[in-house]
Amino acid sequence: MGSIQALRGTKDILPVEIGYWQLIEEKVQKILGLALYQEIRPPLMEQTDLFIRGIGEGTDVVGKEMYTFSDRGERQITLRPEGTAGVVRAYIEHGLDQLGSLQRLWYRGAMFRYERPQAGRQRQFHQIGLELLGSGAPRADVEVIALATDILKSLGLKNLTLHLNSIGNKTDREQYRAALVSYLLPYETELDADSRDRLTRNPLRILDSKDPKTQKIAQSAPSILNYLSKESLEHFEQVQLLLTDLEIPYQINPSLVRGLDYYTHTAFEIQSSDLGAQATVCGGGRYDGLVKELGGIDTQAIGWAMGMERLILLLKELQPVPSLQPDFYIVSKGKKAEGKALNVAQKLRSSNLKVELDLSASAFSKQLKRADRSGSIIALILGETEAENQTVKLKGLKSGQEETISIEDLLSNPEKYIKLEQLLQATRVTPTQDQNQDLKDDILGSKD
Repeated sequence: MGSIQALRGTKDILPVEIGYWQLIEEKVQKILGLALYQEIRPPLMEQTDLFIRGIGEGTDVVGKEMYTFSDRGERQITLRPEGTAGVVRAYIEHGLDQLGSLQRLWYRGAMFRYERPQAGRQRQFHQIGLELLGSGAPRADVEVIALATDILKSLGLKNLTLHLNSIGNKTDREQYRAALVSYLLPYETELDADSRDRLTRNPLRILDSKDPKTQKIAQSAPSILNYLSKESLEHFEQVQLLLTDLEIPYQINPSLVRGLDYYTHTAFEIQSSDLGAQATVCGGGRYDGLVKELGGIDTQAIGWAMGMERLILLLKELQPVPSLQPDFYIVSKGKKAEGKALNVAQKLRSSNLKVELDLSASAFSKQLKRADRSGSIIALILGETEAENQTVKLKGLKSGQEETISIEDLLSNPEKYIKLEQLLQATRVTPTQDQNQDLKDDILGSKD
């Protein structure tokens, strides 16, 4: 019987790269926390109707990409293909609008779409998203864009471009849709198959087709910016002024329409020139009609989502994976020593120190080799003699310095021994006995 492997389009996130995921999540949590955004965790499964009504039946996501099935209660269930609809459903269901005029929310987790797997795009993929519900002000648009920019900057990402557009209100889009279809109909036979299908179903999506021939035709299509109402145009101009005031550069892209039906007014993407065809690392926009469409009161809102896998592709080019290195590596041999080593490890961990306990019971020499490979700077060595005397031997794994101290002294202030070893490493020379004692007196405190 053969081994069972992960499904195509899914990937195991292994310990060797989990540091990237944790780095992104820590940056996001800090930056969004400072702006008073609160985390929300909607379920992975929702009623299928949520996405049909929310995303739009004519979209590729609903028409081609959703994982939908009937459960044992004969209900139509869908694994979420995006995060916004579920957050809005939770906002309505739990009366979050009653908790304040504004709700600043963010989420993270897996999404599912049946697409052709490729670099940065899997069938199970992960997003971090933000939703600001309850404001239609241009300042709200710019706040969420600025936060996305802050997150990407904090990760050290470069070669990023903010693409900006407005798709107006419902009336603006209906007028533009009619003009766009009128322009494209004479070219119908020259369009790619997907674009011909979208011509009557969702013509605005033709504008961001990746087919070269269709792209060339779309270049001369009418611009949606010429169909914006006075109100829509004023909103878009104010967004641009505020971005300029914050010194956030942007590029107007009239072809940017996003892929979901709920968008209104501001639409934006942050793209990386280092990612090739799948260039978008963050995308979002305003969706003023979605809350009402899903049964809530009329609520203006805006949000974005970032693709974790694409962020990690970029991070891998910039820096090695953040590693988890122990502060202490504990080596022990002998029944009593091994019990004492476990006790010491737990007490050090309770002091918020990272401690790796060697469980092999192999020879000291082999355990010390593993201590060297661990990245720790100090090995704590416990044999039967040390256990009997309530002592522990400290060995600086880079400096080579060794000394025996009481376990009580170690546990009373373990950080001072880490600091001492770091200073010894920094000298890059082996200090004399007197110099070594001077360093200890400076850090540990003189006994005189």
